[in-house]
Amino acid sequence: MIKKISHFTPRKWLPLSALATSFLLLAGCGDDQKSQHAQMPPPAVSVYNVVEQEVGDYYEYVGRSEAVNTVDIRARVEGFLVKRNFVEGGMVEKDQLLYEIDRAPFEATLKGAEAQLASSRASLTNARKNLERGKDLVKKGAISQSDFDLQTSTEAQALASVESAKASLESARLNLGYTRITAPFKGEIGKSTYSVGNLVGPSSEPLATLTSMDPIYVTFQVDERQLVSHLSEDPDARSAGSQVEGSSLAEGSSLVEDSPLEDKGSFDLTLKLPNGKEYNQPGTFSFADTQVDQTMGTLTLRASFPNPQGIILPGLYVTLQAESKEKTLLPLIPQASVQQNQTGFFVLVVKPDNTVESRQVELGRRINAMWVVKSGLKTGEHIIVQGLQKVRAGGKVTPTVVDLNITTGTITVKTSSKQEQVH
Repeated sequence: MIKKISHFTPRKWLPLSALATSFLLLAGCGDDQKSQHAQMPPPAVSVYNVVEQEVGDYYEYVGRSEAVNTVDIRARVEGFLVKRNFVEGGMVEKDQLLYEIDRAPFEATLKGAEAQLASSRASLTNARKNLERGKDLVKKGAISQSDFDLQTSTEAQALASVESAKASLESARLNLGYTRITAPFKGEIGKSTYSVGNLVGPSSEPLATLTSMDPIYVTFQVDERQLVSHLSEDPDARSAGSQVEGSSLAEGSSLVEDSPLEDKGSFDLTLKLPNGKEYNQPGTFSFADTQVDQTMGTLTLRASFPNPQGIILPGLYVTLQAESKEKTLLPLIPQASVQQNQTGFFVLVVKPDNTVESRQVELGRRINAMWVVKSGLKTGEHIIVQGLQKVRAGGKVTPTVVDLNITTGTITVKTSSKQEQVH
């Protein structure tokens, strides 16, 4: 039996040849992509040239503002209010007339006291004349000794009456003066408790409250551990503080030097207001308490700040910033360059060969848009501030040095004709 043999048909092999051709084309494309990738330039980044700045030891404390003087204005005599001479909530000057109480009853009392004094003086004059005559008569035996003793007693009583009348007159004058209530110091005065026509007196509520505004106190607390650490490092601080004499800061002035902020002249004091802005007036230390609070474990200190515009009202929570006047040169870097991982903070440093290195840094405090670096960087090194997401440690980059506003953190390209490159 003859078997039918199938003849080779090229069409059946066509799909296989097409598939092979496709693989060859893909392989060729992959090689082209690798070649193009190998030829891509390193990513462009902006770098900042690390510079140093003098930075001192720095402390921050939450404090509360307090008025230097606060007084309740009270009536010292009873009477009807006839006049109020200030605007509530306004500023008043020292010795400015605030209230007037009806003077008529006190003027009448004063006149009566003056008349009583005149009468007592007349009685004293008569008693002294009788006593002088009695001295001659008793010597002649014209009057008895008992009559003379009576004249002596009468003269003494008349003298006492004069002194009593003088005291009554002085009291009447004082009471008349108390009908005019003046400001004991310059400050802002609050709401008036009583209106004109009200009867007021020593037992009444305060008429108003007067508060001094300039200067202003800021009271804050220092932790006992800081205090002890400081005293351990400087055991002579207490004895040095006890030598302070002639200071107007009598309250606790000998212990200002005992605080962890050392003596009041070695630190620059500034304030950060509740809105986050820096106050434009420097302060000085004025008081340190004599013992640590057993409940809180803190020592209370106080600073004084000028407040000519009345910006700082009593009772505000503020941040007191103290920086030592003795400075150390330390690197400053923009906050935008700092990253954080599980081991801490780090920055990306561009080495002279344009290779990126990840560098751990120890950070200090923030100054505007900059961060103080305690260790890990040195002046002249370049760190990446823009393009961080495009690079990795060990890779190459194309760096361009940029300028930076250290206050706002704004980055600008250098305007020089020749861009500074890192090589």
